[in-house]
Amino acid sequence: MHQTLGILTNLVYPIAMEDIDLNLLIALDVLLAEGSVTEAAKRLGLSPSAMSRTLSRLRAVTGDPLLVRAGRSLVPTRFAETLRDRVHAVTQDARAILRPAAGELDVATLETTFSIRVSEAFLELVSAPLAAAITQAAPRVRVRFALKPDKEPHMLREGLIDLEIGVLGVPAPELRTRLLLRDRLVGVAREGHPLLKGGDVTAEHYAACSHVAASRSGEFAEAVDDALERKNLKREIRVVVPGFPDAMRIAASTDFVAAVPVSCLGNSKVNEPAAALGIRSFELPFETPEILVAAIWHPRVDADPAHQWLRDIVARVCREAYP
Repeated sequence: MHQTLGILTNLVYPIAMEDIDLNLLIALDVLLAEGSVTEAAKRLGLSPSAMSRTLSRLRAVTGDPLLVRAGRSLVPTRFAETLRDRVHAVTQDARAILRPAAGELDVATLETTFSIRVSEAFLELVSAPLAAAITQAAPRVRVRFALKPDKEPHMLREGLIDLEIGVLGVPAPELRTRLLLRDRLVGVAREGHPLLKGGDVTAEHYAACSHVAASRSGEFAEAVDDALERKNLKREIRVVVPGFPDAMRIAASTDFVAAVPVSCLGNSKVNEPAAALGIRSFELPFETPEILVAAIWHPRVDADPAHQWLRDIVARVCREAYP
């Protein structure tokens, strides 16, 4: 307690530490409330002698006896009576400032706007159930979804967004993360595509197709190409699009094939984009790295109750959508 109030003293008053001790305010508040050195000592966890020394310091600082004898009791002086309410208000404010924020949130009355940056695929598949869950629990909360063109952390660092949903690997060690789901790549092609006829898809037949790839940066290489290279194979990428939903739409209306995360195909608890587009998925005939999708945020909001609630509801929606 001495250390915390000492820091507050330096922040508020540009004077030396020894000139004032804000712990004396807490002691004075308790003394005036109890009217007893012994009872005040019990509340503060001090010995009666230590409490008596504290009262002596208070008398020296204020220049007033503060508590005087009236028979067997102590009564406040007139000056102490004028201080009682002010001292209590100051100590209550100090406790409120230093009290942990958790546990004080009432989401039903929460009024705020959360900005969440997501990929196009996540926006298409999970934004609706997430918006519904947030609105049901917190009807006064607004949500602003923004597409993420890159993985740069400056928007989180500068407080321009509250939360980012993306693949783990953001180059900012101070950011906090929470795993939302484990994903993997599968192949997709239109119904009736020649690749899907004649049994299991082989790496050779897959590589021989024309491909559409999803890449925000416009690069033609991705994890699939690394896997094919290990088999001494190479595919021909004819089209590059910004996101997986775009790749799926092109695969649905052409003979191009695409590799997309399983989450893009939907499931029984969200929409079914694969069925709606008329495409079929198939297991890739080689291994690709697991995709770890996480919630990412800045430490400045780590302990904020509203932000903690947001992270929890995002995690729950993802868990329900992709068990």
